[in-house]
Amino acid sequence: MTREISDTPPLESTPPAAKSPSKVAAGIPAILSTMKHGFSKAGVISSVSTLSRVNRFGGFDCPGCAWPDPDDHRTIAEFCENGAKAVADEATSKRITQEFWKNYTVSELSRQGDQWLNDQGRLIEPVILEAGSSNYQSISWHEAFDVIAQELVELDNPNEAIFYTSGRTSNEAAFLWQLLARAFGTNNLPDCSNMCHESSGFALNDSIGIGKGTVKLEDFNHADLILVVGQNPGTNHPRMLTALRDARKNGASVVSINPLIETGMKRFKHPQNPLEMLGTGSTIADEHLQIRINGDFALFRAVNHLLVADGSFDSDFIEEHANGFTEFRQELESIDWNEICGITGLSQDQISNLSKTIASAESVIICWAMGITQHHNSVQTIQEMVNTLLLGGHIGRPGAGVCPVRGHSNVQGDRTVGINHHCSESFASGLHASTGIEPPRATGYDAVLAAQAMLEGEAKVFLSMGGNFLSAMSDTKAISQALQNCKLTVSVSTKLNRSHLVTGSRALILPCLGRTEIDWTNSGNQFVTVENSMGVVHSSQGRNQPASSQLLSEPAIIAGIASAIERKRSMSSINWQHLAEDYDKIRSLIEQTIPGFDDYNSRVRERQGFYLPNGPRDSLKFNTDSGRANFRSHNLSHIQRDEDEFVMMTIRSHDQYNTTVYSPNDRYRGVSGGRRVVLINPEDMAKLSLSSGDSIDLNSRFNGVKRESNEWYVVEYDIPKGNIATYFPEANELIPLDSTAYGSNTPTSKSVLVSVTKTQA
Repeated sequence: MTREISDTPPLESTPPAAKSPSKVAAGIPAILSTMKHGFSKAGVISSVSTLSRVNRFGGFDCPGCAWPDPDDHRTIAEFCENGAKAVADEATSKRITQEFWKNYTVSELSRQGDQWLNDQGRLIEPVILEAGSSNYQSISWHEAFDVIAQELVELDNPNEAIFYTSGRTSNEAAFLWQLLARAFGTNNLPDCSNMCHESSGFALNDSIGIGKGTVKLEDFNHADLILVVGQNPGTNHPRMLTALRDARKNGASVVSINPLIETGMKRFKHPQNPLEMLGTGSTIADEHLQIRINGDFALFRAVNHLLVADGSFDSDFIEEHANGFTEFRQELESIDWNEICGITGLSQDQISNLSKTIASAESVIICWAMGITQHHNSVQTIQEMVNTLLLGGHIGRPGAGVCPVRGHSNVQGDRTVGINHHCSESFASGLHASTGIEPPRATGYDAVLAAQAMLEGEAKVFLSMGGNFLSAMSDTKAISQALQNCKLTVSVSTKLNRSHLVTGSRALILPCLGRTEIDWTNSGNQFVTVENSMGVVHSSQGRNQPASSQLLSEPAIIAGIASAIERKRSMSSINWQHLAEDYDKIRSLIEQTIPGFDDYNSRVRERQGFYLPNGPRDSLKFNTDSGRANFRSHNLSHIQRDEDEFVMMTIRSHDQYNTTVYSPNDRYRGVSGGRRVVLINPEDMAKLSLSSGDSIDLNSRFNGVKRESNEWYVVEYDIPKGNIATYFPEANELIPLDSTAYGSNTPTSKSVLVSVTKTQA
């Protein structure tokens, strides 16, 4: 039978309410929101007990963002509002039982909203959706592992299998996951970084020889200038506001460069500071440069032109540590100011003032997030920002460097321990020496290539270690078809999401322990490790009782799959169950495989963990083709729209964590009661004869293919003319699968050309 499945959330019947955006972030509303989510989902006692252990020494790492904790101390509440929501969500008292699966078909579930799906509670037993069936039903762990193994060994070749990873996965689970994939014979290891910071890693590896940031948290207290570019810390990394506030108190200037003037970059009331709570709070940004979407490359090109023309560069640093300056200087000799101002929407004076601010600063940090990484020219933009830092010698000195701010709590750690569709020769050699397996060398599928392979029938089994691939990826309709083309889809998850409903012919949901829960094995109480945005590896140990006695840890699930494969065909000489019983043994393998993890088991037991080596930061060593930092020169580019088109970027609301929606509200932007909203400039509204609350349809065209998304509601907003903003995952169906960043192949979720038409009655 054919399942009638909805791959997108249902349409909303009424327009949301809209009022003026908030003027200050956090404060009492954040405390009330934290209490509401915690007490309603986990209860008062459980909520207080769980939150008291978040990001504490000996506690568990927040499953929210990857912003680092202080090295030498922890505050009484080392978490933010959104982290508290993520913790409460996992610690919910609600459970999805056998009765639930009997009462709802997958078709019925797919017609529910994302918030409703998430609110049903924790998954507590493995279930299977058989071919032709309309309901999931219970299955034993042994049977589930056997189903997966049988489907895998029947494939014509290992590259028909895809092993996807979410950035929530621990170092130990991620290492085992890539070990399973490579022992099976494939480098098909797409992960969520392919959709977000892949552009950062690609650009930085080429420019400075490491795909990570080069600053520590303490550097914010030594910076003269911090540029926050294409990032909304107030919603996506709220604890960063404390670092920015403290930097301001220490004399730093903060400049926000973003199409939206976000609340978190205006003022901030620290919830643990009574004086701030009672007063007006702390100013965060000295200046907001409200740039047009995709204008950042042009902005930093113009800034660099002025820095060089004025002689405001560190010739000694460049001569000693950098290559390519002569060619780069030639590229900067002349610019067209009309073009620059047209692309950026900024005046020549604004850009000139920014250049002077940078020139006068002794130490500069540039931070960025997805507002930079999800464009066609993301790699070029990031390298232009790195050029700015190289001009001033702002690498490898206190208070200076690059700071790509990661989202998922361990997305950086997953990449470090081997979740990468590119298997380098050094990693392959290390893995062979430590485990005895011979990893494949051919490049595997990233997220986009994996979807295309499934669409073309070249990949038939999709296994997901966490995440919500359907809703996280671009081009929702294409991803839906790709998943449905598979013979088997498998999801290792804690909560219900839409990827469990849009499946292959057969599907399995395997419930796992959460970050907050006790992980007890025959070898004792286990802990895992993670790596934050600034390269600190530290421990995380859950303290809550598991939601169900049937839950397995991620390492145990991986070991179960691997052992089931081994029973059907020889794959390796690895004792998988041995590793899943004692995570010290997994960490020993990581230490033997990857440089920088020396004395892993000892050092990670130190309460603050340890920093991984970082050549540019630690000793001005650059692991590049030249052995030096590289100035990279690119032809200026930007997204070009026709007069009747808009450039759309997708954003997330304040009451949302990645694809997990907690409520239909966005407190900071003043939107409540709905998510199908289009933030649009009032002059553009007048031009289209639109009023707030009107229903509109959006259409995108790319390479001759038209994509439609109907019934969105207009919200008047302070956004540059010609630009609009929409929430994801709802707007992902407008992002073409084959529209990606040059070099990194990241979906262009921040650069989508769309047309707007009023919905016909």
